[in-house]
Amino acid sequence: MALPADGLLRLTPQGLHCPAAGAWIDPWRPVPRALITHAHADHARPGCGEYWAVGASEAILRRRLGATINLLPVDYGQLHRIGDARVSFHSAGHVLGSAQIRLEAGGESWLVSGDYKRCADPSCAPFEPVNADVFITEATFALPIYRWQSGAAVAREIRQWWQAAPERPSILFAYAFGKAQRLLAELQAIGVSEEILLHGAVEALMPAYRQAGVAMPPTRPVSAVAKGESLAGRLVIAPPSAHRSVWMKRFKLPRTAFVSGWMAVRGARRRRGTERGFVMSDHADWPGLLQSARDSGARQVYVTHGNSDGLARYLREVEGISAEPLEGGFAAERGDELEETHPTG
Repeated sequence: MALPADGLLRLTPQGLHCPAAGAWIDPWRPVPRALITHAHADHARPGCGEYWAVGASEAILRRRLGATINLLPVDYGQLHRIGDARVSFHSAGHVLGSAQIRLEAGGESWLVSGDYKRCADPSCAPFEPVNADVFITEATFALPIYRWQSGAAVAREIRQWWQAAPERPSILFAYAFGKAQRLLAELQAIGVSEEILLHGAVEALMPAYRQAGVAMPPTRPVSAVAKGESLAGRLVIAPPSAHRSVWMKRFKLPRTAFVSGWMAVRGARRRRGTERGFVMSDHADWPGLLQSARDSGARQVYVTHGNSDGLARYLREVEGISAEPLEGGFAAERGDELEETHPTG
């Protein structure tokens, strides 16, 4: 379904556009003014004239998009007049600096969720319920089978798995931005104080989290490990791209595991080719998606990404909320990020 022609937001070839603000939200192509929900590459793309984003994401945005981008950092909850619209950013609980974006003009308000989760996460600000007339929500894990246990519970499972084989290195594959840092923060929260080794892609993003005051165990890049130093019993965190790469040759008989919401599905575990799967996601689970639609108080919900048809149907038929999938080019532009948008990414 397309957005109404007279709505506050329009779907254009560049992405989701707010004419009143003269801005696009997470645009797919370069535009004069971009409002960014978070720094994952499928939401923050290079080449825009100016970027508005939560200040906590500045260091990562500059690393990924260029140090000289015209970035206007904002605080959560701060109200801005942009063109003829009032715009505010509210925590999405997804990764460091992630936001839902609320826009108000012409007597109506719209809320764009970006990616979000509602469960506790010591590595980023918690999700904030926000009211709006119209709510655009993601649906990455919009099936009843997806129900997350706490991060602390997963961290305890990981610690038990890791410490069960002190004679071998244990490698956790997790996305370099967001998931890796959450794992470190969750391990810290359950009392892990041992040094953890990191792939260079993870290490490069650590300063932003350290500067934000996120408590994590001590870490060291694998590249700093002296030649001949034993890696037995060490826990290593690396991005999925490192699996079956030349980088793996430095480890003798490593144990491997993958951390993702997709690990809730047995077939996804087999496709990853690791010995173990741990279920942890930085997206909302099924109950979280439903609660967010309720909490928004929206008279109309549009659903993007993932099982958008199924979630929209459930909201209409069971929750009594007017809801429609929002597909077409909006959904087609997703998928190049490989953060957790689909099982093969």
